[in-house]
Amino acid sequence: MTPVPSPGAPEPTSEPAQQAVRTPKKAAIAAWVGSALEYYDFVIYGTAASLIFPKIFFPEGNPAAATVASLATFGVGYVARPVGSFLLGHVGDKLGRKKVLIFTLLLMGVSTFLVGCLPTYQSIGLLAPVLLVVLRLLQGLSAAGEQAGANSMSFEHAPDHRRGFFTSWTLSGTQGGQVLAPAVFLPLAALLPEDQLLSWGWRVPFFLSAVVVVVGFVIRRTLDETPAFESEVEAKAVPRTPLSVLLRDHWRAVLRVMFAAFVAMVNTLYTVFALAFATKDTYGVGFSSTFMLWVAIISNLVAIA
Repeated sequence: MTPVPSPGAPEPTSEPAQQAVRTPKKAAIAAWVGSALEYYDFVIYGTAASLIFPKIFFPEGNPAAATVASLATFGVGYVARPVGSFLLGHVGDKLGRKKVLIFTLLLMGVSTFLVGCLPTYQSIGLLAPVLLVVLRLLQGLSAAGEQAGANSMSFEHAPDHRRGFFTSWTLSGTQGGQVLAPAVFLPLAALLPEDQLLSWGWRVPFFLSAVVVVVGFVIRRTLDETPAFESEVEAKAVPRTPLSVLLRDHWRAVLRVMFAAFVAMVNTLYTVFALAFATKDTYGVGFSSTFMLWVAIISNLVAIA
């Protein structure tokens, strides 16, 4: 027998209404997890490029040159990002946000895990830094599609009056990843002898990214495509070349975003270059690596707050 609600009792919430409440939250969580992974992997690489890679992926004899070469491999990721934004942005606009976000998650996770598997310069010579650059390119391509795609997914799932709140989860995830990366490196740098850190300890943070990939994949695989994209597909209104529409109709907004993005350089300058040069006794300040990792953790916690 169907129960009869008592007079004055609230009507049961319908399944579509419940779904409308759950989906924006799920999209925001998926954006947070994915962005945290992307920037955990990005910063883990930058941290290793500052502290570890000059000693194991490049010839011995000139520490300053090895540090510059190591940081150059980090910079390769930024060269790949504009290419990735064009390619993955186009695919996301044509095939959907969900497909691209699953792809970027897996690409970043696999490439980061493989960095942890690489043999050193002492084992395979120049092939070691070459493979490092290739994997760094894949990381850069992935990072280019992640943040924009995650923002689009959160924005298009969110109710109109809460779009700012739900899209803020993406940026919060990037800061979360930048807290997690030095936090994982910190006990390794503090507790392991240098020979163990250089032989196997540095690989641990790269392997741990696989855990976040599994969590992110499960969440994103069950997430629905955005209503905005589905309605465009149904109406056959998906542009043939979305990039040309963007540059033709919204070029002023594109320029504003490009100039606003320059502020992100501050974080990279600190996370990578300050960590590299502030810890050198011969040509830097001479701070300990653990001290600088603590500074990175605390500053990013303040940014989240």
